[in-house]
Amino acid sequence: MKGARAAVQLLEEQKVDVMFGIPGGVLLPFYDELVQSDIRHILARHEQCAGHMADGYARVSKKPGVCIATSGPGATNLVTGVATAFMDSSPMVAITGQVATHVLGNDAFQEADSFSLMMPVTKHNFRITDPKTLPETIKKAFMIATTGRYGPVHVDIPTDIFQSEITDEQMDKDVKVPKPRRNLSDLLDAIKLLEKAERPTIMVGGGVTWSRAGPDIMRLSEMLMAPVVTTLMAKGSVPENHPMVLGVCGMHGRQVANYALNNCDVLLAIGTRFSDRVTGKLSDFGAKTKVVHVDIDSSEIGKNVKGRVGLVGDAWTVVNALIAGLTKRSKAATWRERIVELNRECSCDYNIKSSPIKPQKVIYELSKNLPDDAIVTTEVGQNQMWAAHFFKCYGKRIFITSGGLGTMGFGFPAALGAKVAKPESVVVDIAGDGSLQMVSHEFATAVENDIPVVVSLLNNGWLGMVKQWQKLFYGSRYKATQFTAGTPDFVKLAEAYGAEAMRVEKPSEVAEAIVRAAKSEVPFLLDFIIDPEEDVLPMTPPGKTSEDWIKGRCQWKGGVC
Repeated sequence: MKGARAAVQLLEEQKVDVMFGIPGGVLLPFYDELVQSDIRHILARHEQCAGHMADGYARVSKKPGVCIATSGPGATNLVTGVATAFMDSSPMVAITGQVATHVLGNDAFQEADSFSLMMPVTKHNFRITDPKTLPETIKKAFMIATTGRYGPVHVDIPTDIFQSEITDEQMDKDVKVPKPRRNLSDLLDAIKLLEKAERPTIMVGGGVTWSRAGPDIMRLSEMLMAPVVTTLMAKGSVPENHPMVLGVCGMHGRQVANYALNNCDVLLAIGTRFSDRVTGKLSDFGAKTKVVHVDIDSSEIGKNVKGRVGLVGDAWTVVNALIAGLTKRSKAATWRERIVELNRECSCDYNIKSSPIKPQKVIYELSKNLPDDAIVTTEVGQNQMWAAHFFKCYGKRIFITSGGLGTMGFGFPAALGAKVAKPESVVVDIAGDGSLQMVSHEFATAVENDIPVVVSLLNNGWLGMVKQWQKLFYGSRYKATQFTAGTPDFVKLAEAYGAEAMRVEKPSEVAEAIVRAAKSEVPFLLDFIIDPEEDVLPMTPPGKTSEDWIKGRCQWKGGVC
């Protein structure tokens, strides 16, 4: 068979049911074969968004999302979507078309060295220059994306490879990739530290989300009498209505979560890489704490925070090994009681009814009115941190955001991918007006493909997070952060694409608007006009410790309350 037919058949064999992309000249042989396939193709309006759609699909389905782009500018546009998935360890297979092998390096039309461009932002990178390697390459791409630490894999396919002959023998060739080695040699040392701890705390990261180890984490928490704090990427992996789950920690985290993190004597960190947004001033983080670091990627152990004990393996396996070795104890009972009390006192009232609408009010009503299996995505900026701090994840709720790369424009296309993966769930993108203007064209994709997601727009007319930093750290000298005459009428914009939309300007209208949008069978935009002076607080300034936090509305009195 021709390479193009082989490529489609290989995707079918990998149980790919949907892919996101935009065709181009070098991809036409592939797209011609795709006509006869049951694989659903969703035509994005920008390749970056195709990558985010595949990413959102992967985070819900827990299998590789597939995106495709043509050579040259198609591939360069796709890079941001791939880099976002790489930073958040999301499995993806990104396929790019390429000019014919005999003109590679000659600056042919729409030629770009996508292989080199993708190298720093992929888990593995392939360029196929020999047609007989096509089958094993595509098989390997899917295996590598979900073996060990998840991540995106890029496959660059020159157009003449699609036209070349592939034999049945080449199609049937078995493929293996090496599995990462576990290293639990220090398991006994970890158990001894945890059993002796008087103030243990568990910090969970994105690895817990991917391994679906949340229920096991809670069993371990009960055994150790240890509170659980989450990184941004782990939000939703454990139920936030549990009295020992303290929520997101770090720069914009809950103060009770930061208190537990900074006052524990043993920290069990699972599936997290200790980013600067969590640690703050790195030299002070964990200085008086014994750290047990668990990660599937051995290179993360001790990279940022020097752990006393390192355990290499997936979160589910290591947590269950710890459970098997631990004995239930009461040594941390006082610590547990203290944390439960502080967690209760850290529940601030964010049902703010004053005008103009406060963003906290919108998040409060979303938490209250969305179903227990809702999926929430976010853009990046103030909207993201308000959602992380105030939205409650419990039941089967899923929280999806761009953590490592912090990509504006991620949430809306990711919501489309998430809805495709789980069409029976209500999917809401919590957006800012800065981010949404980068990807608003994807309303066309949503309407065209009947993907009824809700965009909950927190519209303050600013690049809010940058404005907040200019206000706090640069003497309120604002530059290039306010949208003035260039701000669109978002209701008319959404309606122009065929979506439904409404503007909400009164706090009393927020709940009803959310209920209406969640029931809609078409894409729906809620344009919440919010107070432009409201900052995301509390906040620990970059490079500082929790003692330097900026309070704002927060009523937290610290460890003495």
